[in-house]
Amino acid sequence: VRPLAWCSRPRSSAALPEGAHVITLVYETHSTSTDNEAGIATGWLEGRLSGRGRQQAEALGERRRRDGIAGVYTSDLARAVETAQIAFSGSRIPVREDARLRECNYGELNGRPVGEIDAVRLDHVDEPFPGGESYRDVVERTRLFLADLPEELEGARIVLIAHSANRWALEHLLAGKDLHELVAAPFEWQEGWIYRLDPGQDPQG
Repeated sequence: VRPLAWCSRPRSSAALPEGAHVITLVYETHSTSTDNEAGIATGWLEGRLSGRGRQQAEALGERRRRDGIAGVYTSDLARAVETAQIAFSGSRIPVREDARLRECNYGELNGRPVGEIDAVRLDHVDEPFPGGESYRDVVERTRLFLADLPEELEGARIVLIAHSANRWALEHLLAGKDLHELVAAPFEWQEGWIYRLDPGQDPQG
């Protein structure tokens, strides 16, 4: 994966204080879906939040609405969109959908039991799932999403609502972590992950 070409962006001023250009990314997974509770790997299928998931989405909004958020970007899959809608309904924080924040496309395995995905996950870091994509493909579209963030967001704090594969992509691109190790590690939920995107940074991809 090519590093993000942040230095190619024009600068309106060279006298801004150190750190002024940094975008703070607050990454949140979509809330619990009915498929999550049933042990189904939804992939590129839409999915819907469960009752527990809707409560989690409300809690997400409670902790982020007054967090200085300038905007929200969400996967366009229904479970992520529903999370964003519940969390930020009635607020003035803009919410934008972006297909590049989708979960990995498991192809023929979309909607299959999680155990079937787990059994072959490491085989598809670089090799696409049959009829789908690889985790390296997710890294590339996440990289393109980051590269397209508008210049006016520099210095701002934004929320990304997406899926596990996108968090691995962020860890790989912005923290330089090995993608195979990220894919192999068990998922541990927490109340958001914080990343800082420096226009002068050269992410390891």
